[in-house]
Amino acid sequence: MTGVTLRVHEVQLYQRHVTLRLPFRFGAATVTQCPQAFVRVVAVANGQRVQGASAELMVPKWFDKSPALTHEQNFEQLRESLRNAREAVLAAGVALSPHALSQEAGEAAMVVSVGRGLPRLAAQFGTALLDKAVADAALRAAGLPWVEGLRAGVLGDPWGPRLSLQRPAQVVLRHTVGLADRLTDADPGTDPQDGLPATLEAAIRRHGLHHFKLKLCGQIEADVERLTRIVEVLQRLGGDYRVTLDGNETFTDATSLGRFWHTLRTTPALAELLRRTLLLEQPLARAVALRESIASLGIGVPVILDESDDHTEALDEGLALGYHGISSKACKGIYRSLRNAHRIAQDPRLLLSGEDLTCQAGLAVQQDTLLAASLGVTHIERNGHHYVDGFGTAPEEEAQAFAAAHPGLYENSTGRPHLAVHQGQLDLTSLHVPGFASAAAPVWRSLQAIA
Repeated sequence: MTGVTLRVHEVQLYQRHVTLRLPFRFGAATVTQCPQAFVRVVAVANGQRVQGASAELMVPKWFDKSPALTHEQNFEQLRESLRNAREAVLAAGVALSPHALSQEAGEAAMVVSVGRGLPRLAAQFGTALLDKAVADAALRAAGLPWVEGLRAGVLGDPWGPRLSLQRPAQVVLRHTVGLADRLTDADPGTDPQDGLPATLEAAIRRHGLHHFKLKLCGQIEADVERLTRIVEVLQRLGGDYRVTLDGNETFTDATSLGRFWHTLRTTPALAELLRRTLLLEQPLARAVALRESIASLGIGVPVILDESDDHTEALDEGLALGYHGISSKACKGIYRSLRNAHRIAQDPRLLLSGEDLTCQAGLAVQQDTLLAASLGVTHIERNGHHYVDGFGTAPEEEAQAFAAAHPGLYENSTGRPHLAVHQGQLDLTSLHVPGFASAAAPVWRSLQAIA
């Protein structure tokens, strides 16, 4: 079939306060609470009225890491991005395919947002959410799930039908270990005593975890000490474990990164960890990452881009400088992921990773997980559930609706729906439903409108 064309008549923006059960620290930021954004579109496609929806956490100090901005100022940047995307989509005024609408309205919104001072990573946040919601509406109009819809060309994008798409039944969960996370039950720190794991070793015991993402702070002594402690836990409980390392833009130039990696490589206590390391994610700050080559640094694992992915050519620019891949994140745009997956499929030496620990239960975790897994990602950073108690502040009605619609993905073992992790894996079979990965919806009346 050809792409579904639709005209968007309404774009509704909402937010919901999210409180973390455990503090999460990455880089210089510690997050304990933030809002989650929700988008609902109403459109007409092929003469029928359809709706689509999406959600993303508005995380501070990731889209814009400027220390001069408060967390609330970061949140307002993302709200501004959403408003600009809404105006651009509504201004399109004609029926277009989802991809064509993204190309036209998305670029217009980016111009406005960047012109108003937003960094590109924040500027594309609004467009990314609108793209997901519009795709959801188009797939519902076609009566097709995500994978089948891409194969059929429903979105009108040039890559989906040409990709070797997977219809995944499960994916390995890669558990993030933040810089403030307790590693053992004996460590001091926050324990909400809510029946959920509060430490790394408790999470491994509870969920059978074997893939991990370890945050780096970029200070060699602190990182060596913490990584050595993590190795002790993983050697004891993690079985045949694998890890990825996240540099979080902590290095200001390639030379300092090279020195750091040399120290890790020559530290005997970390030899086994490095042998089990799959990749190093975005070690250089975005201001220099695509200006300095890392090809001669001798880093023995693939290095991939993440925060630098704020424009279409980022992957190709990175490959020329010694990078070997890039992350898929729905908050950067589904079409960016599809394009990058198409490029990476042409070279078996390259890799597409799945990164985004902030995805919350419901729309966000379902859409982002299926996006990455359908593109061949076999293990994905996915533990927003570790930092938030299930559906958090969402109404019980909403939580139970998602749990009933997606019984393999959620469980009620504590009396409240939570992401179900068994032997370190997520069951994705219930996500292959008409629309974009969801047979349930938020309780819209419970959300606060973003004017």
